[in-house]
Order: sequence, then structure tokens, then C-alpha cells
Amino acid sequence: MKIAILALTSGGIKLAQKLADKLNASVLPKKRGEKLFERLALAWPEYDAFICIMATGIVVRAIAPLLKDKAIDPCVLVMDEKGNNVISLLSGHLGGGNALTLRVAKVIGANPVITTASDTLKLTALDLWAQEMRLVPPPRPQLNALSARLVNEGQLRAWSDVDVAGMPRGLEIVTHVKDADFLVSHRLYAVNLPQFYPQNVVIGTGCNRDTPAEEFETALTEMLAGLGLARQSIRNLASIDAKNNETGLLYFAEKNRWPIDFFNRDTINTLKNLEISFAAMKAVGAIGVAEPACLLSAGSEVLLSRKRKWKNITMAAALAPFTLSVPALEAKDV
Repeated sequence: MKIAILALTSGGIKLAQKLADKLNASVLPKKRGEKLFERLALAWPEYDAFICIMATGIVVRAIAPLLKDKAIDPCVLVMDEKGNNVISLLSGHLGGGNALTLRVAKVIGANPVITTASDTLKLTALDLWAQEMRLVPPPRPQLNALSARLVNEGQLRAWSDVDVAGMPRGLEIVTHVKDADFLVSHRLYAVNLPQFYPQNVVIGTGCNRDTPAEEFETALTEMLAGLGLARQSIRNLASIDAKNNETGLLYFAEKNRWPIDFFNRDTINTLKNLEISFAAMKAVGAIGVAEPACLLSAGSEVLLSRKRKWKNITMAAALAPFTLSVPALEAKDV
């Protein structure tokens, strides 16, 4: 986390330097005649966190024009120059403000002030849980509604088709979908419930030379629809290293922000009990591409889909191991 510290008074500047040494942070000097908003506006895109040693009202007015969305805004902490209190003001969860507040408080012996309801009630923050578990959360309105319900009722029930080693405070697993408040699954179900999507599906693909990106999109859409799989659960793509310069494949992956694992033919040919593709053997010297690549990448023997063929593309899908558990910070408290 890249941290910036701003202070206005001589006492605040001394505290800023002390914190900078402890946190490996940068103290941003305010130039003569420069307004706080101007200094913050210049630094806003460059830092993940701002610690402002000054009155809360000043900070609120200065950051107000800079705010865009809690998913991308940096976190902001406010402190008094005596170091008595440190307040998590902005982006406490996804931005890491609450965690940084506790860290700063520990470093200088300050009183941490955290006002987010889930933290004060010692319930899990659903957005942070999703982030740590590599779950794609439901749309923001649904996530906010679930979070509010958790705070108000103290409990949410989940149905999951992935392994569960433990659940965080306030969440419990149920055995029937009809009893659930939300789902955790890589599959799509005909129920009107918010869903969290585990990142546990790997798509293996082979292709002819110079296959355009649009054909990969068409093939994937058809395969997912036929299998009832959620696009949100795709973790990455996989292929043979002979395809690592295919422009269409690389663009398709980049557009969707999916990494690609490439494997050489010797590694692919170590896999057993797969149907040999004589076309792949002739073209690249491998027993196959789509099926073995996705299995190797997933570290699994579970195929969600055998190889499917289109004019220029083959695709298969594998299921990677995935386990829900208690968040690391919560586990330390147990």
C-alpha cells in the first residue's frame, strides 16, 4: 500500500515524519500558498492511502470533489496532531482504511475510531470476505442490501456447491437452496437470490492460426450457455505455448482481464486417460490442447466440459479446487 501523509501545523509535521518512518510512507509538503485541495488533487491518483493530520472538517471539504466510487477511491484517515485519535474516514473496507487505522493506532498508541457497522458489531464485511475468498460479488445494490440485512439481523444463510472449511461471523451454510439468503456457485440457478461466484473455472482453448477474437467470444458464450456456467467464475484461460503469440487469443484474454497459462507439449503429453487428438498431434505434437491445458492449469482432474469444436476453435472447461473459509484476520481472533 502506497501511503501519503499530509499535515498543516508544526506539531502535525513532526507526527507525520514519525509515522512516515514507521509505515514507509511519504510526507507530502504543502507549498506556500497552495490549498489543501490542490495538493490532494495532484496526489490522489498516485496513492492508495492518505493520512491527514488535521481537523476532520477540513479533510471532508478537501476530498469531496475528488470522490468517484468506493471501489476505486483511496482510503483516507484523519488524526489530531497529538496522535490521540485516528479515524477511518473513507474506504474503510475495500480501500483498506480500517485495517490501516488499526495499524497506525498500534504504532503510536492512538485510539482507533472505526464506525462501519459490520466492524463495530464484529460481523464480517461481505465485500472484504468476497475479496479474500476470490469471489465475484453480486451487483452493488444486491451486495449493499445483503450487508444491511446482515447488520440488522445479525445472520445470513448461504447455500454453496463448493467445499466449505468454515464461514465468517454472521454467515452459516444451509443444505437447501430454499433456505438460503444467497448462493455461492460457479453455476447459474433459476432462483431469485444474490450470488457470489468463486473463481474456479478454467477455460482451455486451441485455435487455428490468426483466429479473430470475436470467434473466441462466440465459442465461449455458446459453451457457457450450454453448460449453465457463470462467466463471472472464469479464473483464467489455458492453451499450448505454440499459441502464445496468437493476437486474437491474447486480445480476447486481455479484454476480459483473464490471464493465460501456456504449457509446452512435453508437459501436456504427461497426462493420461485423455482422448488423443490426431489433429493436435500433427499440428503441435501434443495429445490435445483444450482439455489437457485446462486440467493442468486448474490442478484438477475434473472436466466440466469435454472438448467442443467450432470452425477454428476448440474449447474445454475444468473445475479448479476451491474452498470457502474464515477470513485470515478473523481466524487470528479465534
